[in-house]
Amino acid sequence: MSEIPAPIFDDGFRAKLETLIRWRRDVRRFKPDPIAPAVLDDLLSLAALAPSVGLSQPWRFVMVDDPARRAAVRRNFEVSNAEALAECRQERKALYAKLKLAGLDEAPHHLALFADAEPSQGHGLGRLSMPETVAYSAVMAAHTLWLAARAFGVGVGWVSILDPSAMAATLQVPSSWRFIGYFCIGFPQVDDDTPELERHGWEHRRRDGTLALLQR
Repeated sequence: MSEIPAPIFDDGFRAKLETLIRWRRDVRRFKPDPIAPAVLDDLLSLAALAPSVGLSQPWRFVMVDDPARRAAVRRNFEVSNAEALAECRQERKALYAKLKLAGLDEAPHHLALFADAEPSQGHGLGRLSMPETVAYSAVMAAHTLWLAARAFGVGVGWVSILDPSAMAATLQVPSSWRFIGYFCIGFPQVDDDTPELERHGWEHRRRDGTLALLQR
């Protein structure tokens, strides 16, 4: 088998890659315009190139189009968000209540992500001591999708304030699937290189890029 020469990633490419990473944002405000089906297919194909433990590719995407199921997801969010607000520290409650934490009503496309806890692909390699790497692999697919979407000018918002068991019931997925996240997808109303939570004063990104780097 002949070897395929590796591509050369020059300084120009690396600069563009850094720009892509810096401009990836968690989008909450979407335009109503739908995304072309071919673009959605491309995004999912690129997500499937993510690394996975044992090459198991355990991610399971569910496109949610049915209005009744979307309404159930919306109710799930409202209940979970109210519980999160109740648990929020008193000094943070007012700010939390003002945050827009989901684009469920605006995003034209909804995508749920699950991880198959026991995928047949991969033959169990690398999962015996750390079975959680199956879920980690699904998260890698989500991140790959997120970066690819930014390159297409598409916005992605991760909705994590949801009850996982209710999500599994609403979408009627196999019992072995573990809920990872719910993603709103569409063209963003505005682009910004600063996280929305930072703009609203909830938290600030550390500028040194690391939270802890230990030398051993």
